[in-house]
Amino acid sequence: MAEQPTASAEQKTGRHRANRRRPLKALWGSIRGPLRRSRLVKSLLSSVIAAAIRFIDLTNRRVAGSSDPDEAAERLAPAISALWHGQHILAPMVKPRRKPMVALFSRSADAELNALVAEKLGFEVVRGSGGRPGTSGTQKGGAKALISMKRFLDQGTSVSMIADIPHGTPREAGAGIVILAKISGRPIVPIAVATSRRKVLRSTWDQTTINLPFGRSALIIGEPINVPADADSETVEQLRQEVTNSLNQVTEKAYRLVDAVA
Repeated sequence: MAEQPTASAEQKTGRHRANRRRPLKALWGSIRGPLRRSRLVKSLLSSVIAAAIRFIDLTNRRVAGSSDPDEAAERLAPAISALWHGQHILAPMVKPRRKPMVALFSRSADAELNALVAEKLGFEVVRGSGGRPGTSGTQKGGAKALISMKRFLDQGTSVSMIADIPHGTPREAGAGIVILAKISGRPIVPIAVATSRRKVLRSTWDQTTINLPFGRSALIIGEPINVPADADSETVEQLRQEVTNSLNQVTEKAYRLVDAVA
């Protein structure tokens, strides 16, 4: 009988580390529910996270070649800013200093803390969801969210959306952002933020990137994408793919700039 392969030292070390993490994971699971229900805890946590984001933003030197959000806002507002999940932690860099902005967050309990953080950083918040590829963008409360976002755009206020669908295919735009551009007549503006010092959480579905202080940062704003008011389903799908491609391009450019030798 053939000899069964034995675990390498590296594999054994990995299992040992995983075993050590399980108690912490179990502890977090036991307190997660109570934390969600405590308004005081959520308020304190969101304040701490907002302060940390401001600190990280301030301590990362903007590199040459970055875009100017104030100039872009003067030229394009009101517009629909599009970002990727997992690459949006430094979203405050997206917000122009002299103009208001509304951000869309999903209705999930996990997104509630993110929404509170955004409010503390100067965003107005709408809760809802975008549409999955091939849908009308009106499922799971998406219709009400899109109507709310359109109302803000009609009033001259720019909005910000995560383009890909929570726990869907990462870095694949949903239809909702294209539908919003269609019904509002306002352009989609692809945006990416990157820092030279970062921690990528490989185990997360969207490869969440935690930006770290004391490095370099880049903010890249892509060319606006316009959606005709009479766009049919085929055109919406083509433009959804264009949003996907453009967002990936600005993301790659942002990382290329911060990772270049200083």
